[in-house]
Amino acid sequence: MIFNSFEFIFMFLPTVFVVYFILNKVNFTLSKTWLFLASLFFYGWWNPVYLPLLLLSLTVNYIIGTSLGRMTNQKKKKVLLTFGILFNISLLGYFKYHDFFVENINAAFGTDFVILNLVLPLAISFYTFQKIPYLVDSYRGETRGYNPLNYGLFLTFFPQLIAGPIVQHNDVMVQFEDKENRKMNYNNIATGLFIFGIGLFKKVGIADTFAEWANKGYSTPDTLTFVDSWVTALSYTFQLYFDFSGYSDMAIGAALLFNIVLPVNFNSPYKALGIQDFWRRWHMTLSRFLTNYIYIPLGGNRKGVTRTYINILIVFFVSGIWHGAGWTFVIWGIMHGAGSVINRLWSEAGFKLPKLLAWFITFQFVNAAWVFFRAPSVEVALQVLRSMVGLNGFSLPDELKNSLFNSFNLPYYDFTIMENFTEVAVLLLVGFLIAVFAKNSMQLKDQFKPNWMTAVYLAALVIYSVLQLQNVSEFLYFNF
Repeated sequence: MIFNSFEFIFMFLPTVFVVYFILNKVNFTLSKTWLFLASLFFYGWWNPVYLPLLLLSLTVNYIIGTSLGRMTNQKKKKVLLTFGILFNISLLGYFKYHDFFVENINAAFGTDFVILNLVLPLAISFYTFQKIPYLVDSYRGETRGYNPLNYGLFLTFFPQLIAGPIVQHNDVMVQFEDKENRKMNYNNIATGLFIFGIGLFKKVGIADTFAEWANKGYSTPDTLTFVDSWVTALSYTFQLYFDFSGYSDMAIGAALLFNIVLPVNFNSPYKALGIQDFWRRWHMTLSRFLTNYIYIPLGGNRKGVTRTYINILIVFFVSGIWHGAGWTFVIWGIMHGAGSVINRLWSEAGFKLPKLLAWFITFQFVNAAWVFFRAPSVEVALQVLRSMVGLNGFSLPDELKNSLFNSFNLPYYDFTIMENFTEVAVLLLVGFLIAVFAKNSMQLKDQFKPNWMTAVYLAALVIYSVLQLQNVSEFLYFNF
């Protein structure tokens, strides 16, 4: 089940909400059981085949985490923690990377190992990155002895289950135990609906519009010329932001209905003035995970300058391969790792660019890196990038051809990926202005005050969005 569907908005969410608060008045354990089972139903709606895998993973990790919390022998605890981490990584690795490694081994050594064509279980990347911190924190003695229901609810709570934000046990479990959160909070309900509505419009009103041009461009890379390629790249840059931040908004808004505050995941990343600044704003819960559970355990910046930069490169390599089993994701991760190292060296040397120039360089770097992130292959990515620097020719839309080139009988190239350039240019400009200059949804959330003007604004967004729901599309991060 996906957030931008009739089933979720008009059936699942209202039913779960109403029954949860009715049961809260009867028995809190019963209401949590309802929410846990509803979350499993939400997950299984997509593909029930992988529900047993989720339950198996939950069970194994709960047993290991509980055992770590009780053990006193440090050597045995380390062995058990290592086993738990390897279990999770192996599970993820088998489904996500088996075919990738086999394909590359076959290509490199001429072997003929069988490719299984495995389908990636929904959300396995996200729930793996929630279970590993739980095990590590259990090893450190930082977790309480959660009962199976509390633990299961922490990991499967449906707003964040599929694509984050990546939560840790201390993000939500204390909130579930708070007696005040068992009552309906009308301010949270109003705020949650407001943020959910904004996120829904981001997805179906903005991201899906840009998706049409991005998909067309990346499916015909050999036909792209200069303007085409820039429209293609920028369309995906804005599609990805509005799609993923829209999902995060909807997750945060849905959780607020149940009085649960999920961590912020985006803070206007396209306003960043450097790569390090970008990663403090983009997919913030992933950055927190990578910092706390990879960068710091590797030594962080405590083991000298060279080791610090190596650790940064390792972190971004992990980030790249986590996003997808393909060389395009590896290259994307390495690009951001190299960019972060250069950014850090530049800052530590005391250099500082004018803000406008710093923003421009950062945005263009991020935009170029997204080409590898989106392209189905390295070859396609390079084709798009070559077109962006004019190596595949220049083209202008019909509106300019007729008024400029035909008047002087000059040659020109065809504009291939869209018919109405004016519409595309205007919408790209609007997307740019929203992403770079407007207040983000979390700022709007913090300033939210229920009134008639806000109600009319939200109603307009939701009505428009609902009218588009017949064209249901997945969220991009479902593929990761």
